[in-house]
Amino acid sequence: MNETTKADSPPAVVLLSGGLDSMVSAALAREAGFAVHALTIDYGQRHIRELESARKIARLLGVSRHVELPLDLRRFGGSALTDDIDVPKEGVGDDIPVTYVPARNLVFLALTTAFAESVHSRDIFIGVNALDYSGYPDCRPEFIASFAETARLGTKQGVEGKPFSIHAPLQHMSKADIARECYRLDLDPSWSWSCYDPTENGTACGACDSCRLRRKGFDDAGLVDTTAYAPEAPDLRE
Repeated sequence: MNETTKADSPPAVVLLSGGLDSMVSAALAREAGFAVHALTIDYGQRHIRELESARKIARLLGVSRHVELPLDLRRFGGSALTDDIDVPKEGVGDDIPVTYVPARNLVFLALTTAFAESVHSRDIFIGVNALDYSGYPDCRPEFIASFAETARLGTKQGVEGKPFSIHAPLQHMSKADIARECYRLDLDPSWSWSCYDPTENGTACGACDSCRLRRKGFDDAGLVDTTAYAPEAPDLRE
């Protein structure tokens, strides 16, 4: 990434998980001319490897500030990502899966809004997607629109007539579209991490919902995913 942020660039806060979608979202914010402030939340997720990716992405994109915030949602549990529950590997189903973390994006967007208000930013970027995803309710357009109104009503900045814009640039993209954007923005897919259940040797499992959606996206786009997957990862073409 050889772009530079101008001194007078307006600030935007990006929720940077370390996953593919958040990486592309951050790069799009940068491309739009914002000075990117990134928020990464360490919520006790079993795929802690994504935090390393978030740090790498923040460094390579040259963000203005990167805050890593601890919030141990393992104290609540209730999800395969924060509790002793097996991550499903059978394929993406129609129901909300056990990898759903209760109210995660609601909590995360509230924290992102607090960060945005503290740096006098009116622009928040989140990499949610409502097409090729696992069916999480907090990825839908109606949730994003509702949260924007909540933020307007519940913040000093909002009631003073400077409401937040919640940018979800990937909202209506397929995973193939997101893979294409990744390459268009000159990003290396391997900088990001999507797997919910990494193997003991550090590769992505290739079988969880997140891996399946990601792999299919790159396959559909005819592009190479440079992420290292486990040799035993299922062949999605079968």
